[in-house]
Amino acid sequence: MGKGQLVDLVMAEVLAADVSPDRGGDAPPAQLMVDAGGDLAHTGPARRIGLEDPDDAGRVIGVVTSPAGALCASATNRRSWAPGVHHVLDARSGRPTTGVRATWAAAPSAMIADAAATALFFQGPTRVADTLGVDALVLHEDRGAAWTSSGIAQWEVFA
Repeated sequence: MGKGQLVDLVMAEVLAADVSPDRGGDAPPAQLMVDAGGDLAHTGPARRIGLEDPDDAGRVIGVVTSPAGALCASATNRRSWAPGVHHVLDARSGRPTTGVRATWAAAPSAMIADAAATALFFQGPTRVADTLGVDALVLHEDRGAAWTSSGIAQWEVFA
């Protein structure tokens, strides 16, 4: 959740710095996005964001419509060193997780969304969503998908 927190901190600094060219009076910037490679936060109107296919970075497995807030992702194709050897480790066994290929979480803060994106490798989207107050999407290794939607995000999945 460290990268998510960094996104939140950068967003706060930019908003506080009053650097937006469209800023007038005390109005916040109309649109601002901070993207840290898979963890992002934005202001302004809802945005449609493509969900990268972990098996082909040139394709998407779906689209999320996200109002102002954060969207974070995690996948086993990133920071991977060999087949089945990646950065998401199960602390109980010390081995890389299996069964989940990629995750996404939408939340008001990037720190919470980032934590949820990792938690989704260990718990289903309903439990993570209920516990952390996020909307969540999981893409399993068999290309099946499961998600929650409480109104933070609208998922269109065509995996």
